[in-house]
Amino acid sequence: MKKLINILIILTLLVSCSPTRQLGAGVKISIDPRTIGMQIDDSIMQKNLQARLALKEKKYLLTLQVEVLDGRIFLAGKVDSSEEKVKVTKMAWETKGVRSVNNAINIKKANSDLKSTAKDILITSQLRTALIFNKKTFSRNYTLETINKSIYIFGIAMDADEKAEVINEANKIYDAEKVIPSIYLVSDLSRNKK
Repeated sequence: MKKLINILIILTLLVSCSPTRQLGAGVKISIDPRTIGMQIDDSIMQKNLQARLALKEKKYLLTLQVEVLDGRIFLAGKVDSSEEKVKVTKMAWETKGVRSVNNAINIKKANSDLKSTAKDILITSQLRTALIFNKKTFSRNYTLETINKSIYIFGIAMDADEKAEVINEANKIYDAEKVIPSIYLVSDLSRNKK
């Protein structure tokens, strides 16, 4: 039974979706500005780290979020102790092909409650909705995480105007106390530089 659960977890991690943009009625196209090779490399790194984290502690599937863009690993979520945070960061650095690790993992407060968790989910939902309806942004190019009213934004902007627009939308969200963007421009990706 345990082996079956592990296999199901790994298969779930291997399923990924492609960012899309809707054009007209029911027509969607992919918008990810990375090359197919970059997307594959990033996806392999992400799935590898997620699988290793899940094998270490199954709770990491629910408590941590991992994103990889151009070899840069972004970690977000909550752990129980500073030792756990260091362990997860070390595992991220041990991932083959990693260029950097941006750690936005917070340590759970002893008095963390359902109300603060619900507030974080609401803030993330409000920003996701704002980005979807903003015609100047490609909302699927961003991963959003809110922890203790701080919004973490990971993603790739097509240009500086889109990056500024995403940050502006985040700053408009009621109850958000801080915005921490990790947004790269398409021109900043390593394989786009000559």
